[in-house]
Amino acid sequence: MPTFVSRHQRAYPGSSGLVLAILLTLCLVATGCATRAMNVLQPPTVAASEATRINLLVATTRKPSKDAGRLYSGERGTAISLDSVTVTIPPDRNRKIGQIQWPSRVPPDPDREFAMVGVDKVATERQVFDWFRKNRNAKRQVLIFVHGYNNTYADAVFRFAQIVHDSGTDAAPILFAWPSRARVFDYLYDKESANYSRRALEDLILQASMSPDVDDVTILAHSMGTWLAAEALRGVAMRKNSIPAKVRNVVLASPDIDIDVFRRQFVEMGPNKPRFTIFTSTRDKALEVSRWLSGGISRVGGTDLTPYTAVLDELGVVVIDTSAIASGDSLGHNAFADSPEIIRLLAQRLGGQSVAGGEAGFADRLAAAAGSLGRSATRKTVTAPVDSSEARKLLKRESTTSIGQIVDGQISY
Repeated sequence: MPTFVSRHQRAYPGSSGLVLAILLTLCLVATGCATRAMNVLQPPTVAASEATRINLLVATTRKPSKDAGRLYSGERGTAISLDSVTVTIPPDRNRKIGQIQWPSRVPPDPDREFAMVGVDKVATERQVFDWFRKNRNAKRQVLIFVHGYNNTYADAVFRFAQIVHDSGTDAAPILFAWPSRARVFDYLYDKESANYSRRALEDLILQASMSPDVDDVTILAHSMGTWLAAEALRGVAMRKNSIPAKVRNVVLASPDIDIDVFRRQFVEMGPNKPRFTIFTSTRDKALEVSRWLSGGISRVGGTDLTPYTAVLDELGVVVIDTSAIASGDSLGHNAFADSPEIIRLLAQRLGGQSVAGGEAGFADRLAAAAGSLGRSATRKTVTAPVDSSEARKLLKRESTTSIGQIVDGQISY
């Protein structure tokens, strides 16, 4: 991402009163989550005959939990643990697309609530291959999901199962669950835990892409998980001198990434990058708080990138602004997964389909979806207009100049 974006975004536009109001909202959301049933990953006593079963491979850097029905805590483990996890989703008549029916008690009611019905330790590399061969589609696609900040292990498992079910993707689903304490005021702990997990995600991406049984890898990441995914891709590129060609698509939903940092990550991934799709919203209150916590530097997912569309298009980056789409999340941070309109449009990305071409139609359908619900498609512009020729000049220089080379009295970085 070019530096010129952030030059216009240093000052935080909201008052201290707005920040306090947002923090209060976060606290209320956290309080609401705290009242739901705990240790919900216990199997139901009776299986639902009409429930849909979703089988996930979960790789986690979390510490195993001794609590029944929790499996893993939010603390950091000393190894990568692998499990095959099966979740049931209630029949369609008892739920709406985009919703997670969180268990109200333990054991859960699988006819009306999400339920964990099976957990099997994946103890050997052979068992990993066996899992993939059982779950792969004809195109041998893998979908890796990296969850965001403030997520329990159960949060991440149920959310990914919901995305897989509601999007209709048949790619083999792999969840990367990094250590989050799932407490709203543990933002910095979660950020350091994402940092702690970079190498593990790098290894997962490399192992998937090097497998002869895998032909296509798509990465979907949300919130703080997008920073982790971008760091892992950067690390892979540095270790292997290039991101593997099998990693074809990366979807960043509500990316909580400093816009200057993302520019560096993007440049350091090298010239052979996968295709990127970025879901943004200028109405994302969670990213407003993150921006405030981060010294007023814009987050990629909370920025109106419209002035840079042409430049980003040259880089193979598609930006989808979801500001006009309502979300079931009061913070506007989870629209990628809980908005039926976006879920339907996201499906083609999760199948690893090419993002080259047809983007106008994709954006038009998104706008039509917003319009059909009676919502304004007007976006709040928070960036200043820029000279696109200057932007292209800077990008060309960054993509062609070797690191450390002096050009016009400056050392490329």
